[in-house]
Amino acid sequence: MLDRSSAKPVPVPPRGDADLIGELLREMRLDGLEYRRIEMAPPFGIAFGRDTGRAHFHFVARGPLLLRLAGGGMQELATGDALLLPRGGPHDLVSAPGVEAREIASFPAAPLCRAVGAVEACADDRRDEDRVIFSGRMDLELGGMHPLVELMPEVMRVGTLLDRYPELPPMLAAMEREACQRRAGFAGILARLAEVVAASIIRGWAECGCGDATGWIEALRDPRLGRAIAAMHREPGRDWTVAGLAAAAGTSRSVFAERFLAATGMTPLRYVVELRMRLAAQWIGRDRMPIDTAAERLGYGSQAAFSRAFKRVVGRSPGAVRTSAHTAAERTVAE
Repeated sequence: MLDRSSAKPVPVPPRGDADLIGELLREMRLDGLEYRRIEMAPPFGIAFGRDTGRAHFHFVARGPLLLRLAGGGMQELATGDALLLPRGGPHDLVSAPGVEAREIASFPAAPLCRAVGAVEACADDRRDEDRVIFSGRMDLELGGMHPLVELMPEVMRVGTLLDRYPELPPMLAAMEREACQRRAGFAGILARLAEVVAASIIRGWAECGCGDATGWIEALRDPRLGRAIAAMHREPGRDWTVAGLAAAAGTSRSVFAERFLAATGMTPLRYVVELRMRLAAQWIGRDRMPIDTAAERLGYGSQAAFSRAFKRVVGRSPGAVRTSAHTAAERTVAE
């Protein structure tokens, strides 16, 4: 079954909601890790997301084609369409239903610039029928706002935002020109535009009320809970207590604790710990902050206590996260 996913008007949240979510999204970072300009003649099928849980971005510079999801659903994509799969996952871009997909990594890619390659499988006598796509794997980091990623739709399309964000159509038109005309330096320009468009898709979703997301988002929309969450994000290293958070929310301790648990599924102090460790993972891995500095900034007097809490939440030690990030950075530079 095809889902045309046509653009629909989106609700505008109360200004307070948009301000709070915007403030909390200040830690957002979206970095392109590997891009490909793909030009292929139908029939073709390209498989993505088999080897990674990272976000995926696709821009259709010349269509049409189809997005085929792991669950079997399909969406039509036309020239100028851009979409983000924030959690990645298996999916295919195909020229027609029923076409088998081949893993993208199996196609030879000629380097265009750092982190951007060219994949071409074209029929020389039918160039006008070729489809042109610019695709990339992205590292999506939201720091303490990590719960937002799990609440995002499987596929986020730019078409729903075009009426509200007049800056997006010119960016998409520029991507189409760069991908099709291949002027000097086009690969690097496309990579930067892709990151801006993908970040705009996330911001638009958040500013439009986070779609149909409930639970944790409802906590942000509750004025009292929202004030407490904002306070935690402003001062993650403060020695927070439930009483202190209730005071920030302007309500009683018992009422605050009950409402917070009902809205988020975790206690306020558990939320503080998760927030701290998500921020720490970002600081240590992305920003290369020394582990003891991160521990001190987040209010831990002992690096050992910090490391234990970090491993419980993140699943790896701070040192392992730092080593993994450094290895990935070195590999990217080498490529």
